[in-house]
Amino acid sequence: MSNRKLRGDPKTLGGVNMVTEELRNLYYKRLLPIEKHYSFHHYHSPSYEDADFDSKPMVLVMGQYSTGKTTFIRYLIEQDFLGSRVGPEPTTDCFTALMYGEAEGIIPGNALTMDPKKPFRNLDPFGNTFLNRFQCVQMPNQVLESISIIDTPGILTAARKKLSRGYDLPAVLRWFAERVDRIILLFDAHKLEFSDELTRAFEALFGYEDKLRVVLNKADRVDSQQLMRVYGALMWSLGKVFKTPEILRVYIGSFWSEPRQMCDHYQLIDLEEEDLLTDIRNLPHNAAVRKLNDLVKRARLVRAHAHIIGYLKQEMPTIFCKESKKHNLIYQLPVIFTKIQQQHGVPAGDFPDCTKMQEQLLSQNFSKFKKLKPSLMVSLDKLLNTDIAKLVPLLQQQEFINKSLPGVLDGEFLGTFKREHYKRHPFKEIKDGDDSEQDFTEWIVEKHKPKYDEIFYNLSPNGGKLSGTKVKEWMTTTLLPNSVLAHVWRLSDIDEDGMLDNEEFALAVHLIEGKLEGHWLPRELPSHLLPPSKRLYVTDEGI
Repeated sequence: MSNRKLRGDPKTLGGVNMVTEELRNLYYKRLLPIEKHYSFHHYHSPSYEDADFDSKPMVLVMGQYSTGKTTFIRYLIEQDFLGSRVGPEPTTDCFTALMYGEAEGIIPGNALTMDPKKPFRNLDPFGNTFLNRFQCVQMPNQVLESISIIDTPGILTAARKKLSRGYDLPAVLRWFAERVDRIILLFDAHKLEFSDELTRAFEALFGYEDKLRVVLNKADRVDSQQLMRVYGALMWSLGKVFKTPEILRVYIGSFWSEPRQMCDHYQLIDLEEEDLLTDIRNLPHNAAVRKLNDLVKRARLVRAHAHIIGYLKQEMPTIFCKESKKHNLIYQLPVIFTKIQQQHGVPAGDFPDCTKMQEQLLSQNFSKFKKLKPSLMVSLDKLLNTDIAKLVPLLQQQEFINKSLPGVLDGEFLGTFKREHYKRHPFKEIKDGDDSEQDFTEWIVEKHKPKYDEIFYNLSPNGGKLSGTKVKEWMTTTLLPNSVLAHVWRLSDIDEDGMLDNEEFALAVHLIEGKLEGHWLPRELPSHLLPPSKRLYVTDEGI
């Protein structure tokens, strides 16, 4: 897949950029002045910067240690990354942001917070202890051209809960939760445990449940009866923690590129995998919608905050008994919330956590608070009621255009053998003048072809070719994930006729054997794997 097809149509990106640019202008013009006037960032999150609007969609991957977080990320990008380790013990002890870069390298946390082009500048207040455990890995990976991925430290179990990290993990997770597009929370199907630190991490995600996707990983390691019990226990535990009537979507899967263990629910795992990967794959299309949604949520919180500060300032005495009045107002804060709701029509869901707000107010000087400024509130109401509404048609137009575009991520996200998904020209970037050299290049698959031909003819080809159905039936016996097999299919069906001849089939088997031996699949088929008879086809097509 060429880089242009990977990134999408320029017109579509232009529509996305138009919406993002307008959101940026609205924030700086209408919302930021109110945040500064009422010191919003002292109580809630820091102000937005340009990088928050310009950044690619981000995926936060979290879970207890040994649930397969790093393996899941490697599965998504089909590549190892610097500093990654996999094991049954806690192997990831830091936050790692995986981002696209022309050259592979690591940027340490302190330097990362100084980069105005990265959306991490506001992490500085979490201190050196956290920043020493935060890094950015840049690498030339096609998936990372469209999304960024945040790997997190394994959440400690009950046996390790006494260990101190030296920084506020829930606060850091909440900072990321506010800014990412998707939160992937992994659980191990045969090691389900809810620790105190995990519960605190859940509390950091309150208000961002719409971004959350729960994954019950390693589901091929348990039988169907055990899976039902674990799934029920997980749903019950999540219901107790999040305390919402809505049921969180839980995906059942085994997310890695190695062969799965055969189980009764193998087909279910394939279907769940396809659903989750499609959800992740659509993130770049929905990036502008997410930024608009987050800006609206922030504006509503700013409005509630302004009313709270304005009310407290109005109730404070001018000279005497300031301290006693301050403590009385803090104690009465739940009642004040109700009064503001009734007097100004601010929904209850827009208010911050009352207990946390009371704790923050204890250290504040109420005399420095600002009264409610009508002109600022009118500007905020215009943002919520008029300005945002004008952007909706642009988003709908963008959605309409996106439906006709190919996927922005590469093939393994599709997890299907449907012809309309795998049609592609993998050799488009072969330079003119290289064809004569390719004609004499030894085909590396040739030495194993007699073995592959035996499998080919045992499958009873028709007219010298095997149908996609027959090839798929054989491929699935390898127990590799459907997403991996679909990528093999697209690399092998060079003439894109929906069938494989003996050379294309030999290539497919060779790629599968390489994958079973632990090698990564190529994104594009290199010349030494191109069957001799297909080199002429590529030349004639002028690809």
